[in-house]
Amino acid sequence: MLLVYGFIACAAVIVAGGMGLSKYGDVIAEKTGLGRAWIGMILLASVTSLPELTNGISSVTIAAVPDIAAGDIMGSCVFNLLTLALLDPIDKASPIFRKAGQSHLLSSAFGIALLGVASVSIMLGPLIPSFYHIGLYTPLIIFVYLAGIKLVYLYEKKVLREFVAVERALYPHITARRAVFMYSLNALIVVGAASLLPFLAAGISEATGIGKSFMGTVFVALTTSLPEIAVSVSAIRIGSYDLAIGNLLGSNMFNVALLAVDDIFFLKGPLLSNISEAHAITGLMAILMTSVALLGIIYRPEKKAFLRFGWDSLAIIALGALNIYFLSKATS
Repeated sequence: MLLVYGFIACAAVIVAGGMGLSKYGDVIAEKTGLGRAWIGMILLASVTSLPELTNGISSVTIAAVPDIAAGDIMGSCVFNLLTLALLDPIDKASPIFRKAGQSHLLSSAFGIALLGVASVSIMLGPLIPSFYHIGLYTPLIIFVYLAGIKLVYLYEKKVLREFVAVERALYPHITARRAVFMYSLNALIVVGAASLLPFLAAGISEATGIGKSFMGTVFVALTTSLPEIAVSVSAIRIGSYDLAIGNLLGSNMFNVALLAVDDIFFLKGPLLSNISEAHAITGLMAILMTSVALLGIIYRPEKKAFLRFGWDSLAIIALGALNIYFLSKATS
């Protein structure tokens, strides 16, 4: 029970720190003149993925549980997409994807590409060549990620040239120096709490008999996705749909890129050759879920389907539930 209480306490700290990071990151964006659409894609996505970063590095180094690291990253992608679907009922008028900007088509497509590279690499395992302990997929993942954020940036820049909007200052009472200080403080809080997660998760896994793959994909992934959830709910409530959607889809791109970082820190061999193939199930389901989101952004449905959910959101939720079911069967 002490392990469970510790896990819950870490979750609470990560939520609090994640909300602080999003607020002061937004302040920094305002003070420096960065667009809020870009904030969702890059700044918020990388900020709210700090738990996955710190959890992954500590999992593959100190705790030596690579399945927890991989499960956290792949599972977080699924939970981010589930969050996107579960935000749909907040707006009573129209489905969430109807209000998504076209730049999210690019982030969705690159998210599918990155998840595809990771899933295929997990399934092929030892067949993938490596250089020392680093798999060949690592430089490929890094290249695809950098290409993705570059293209999204160029697209956003083109759109901003065509539609120039003047935004009023939301944080006139907060100085840039204070924003940087509070941003750094919240980052340290999130990093500290997230670094304890792999140890607590491994302890709970051993005490309960829950497999490390299932533990990493469900419980740890849910906990490290809490900052994304908190930030996105807040963004939807103030009507900033692109900020919320960009945060979640951008976080998925950043999360898969973290597999490359974890592979560099994992010295016992290529990371994706030393984890359960069950993680490929999560990767493939995340691809299907992202594809549904992509279709929703393209088709832009006008009406809700059931209980304020659009058909696309319901399909994403169903796929997320199937992922947990298949994963529990594969790891039992």
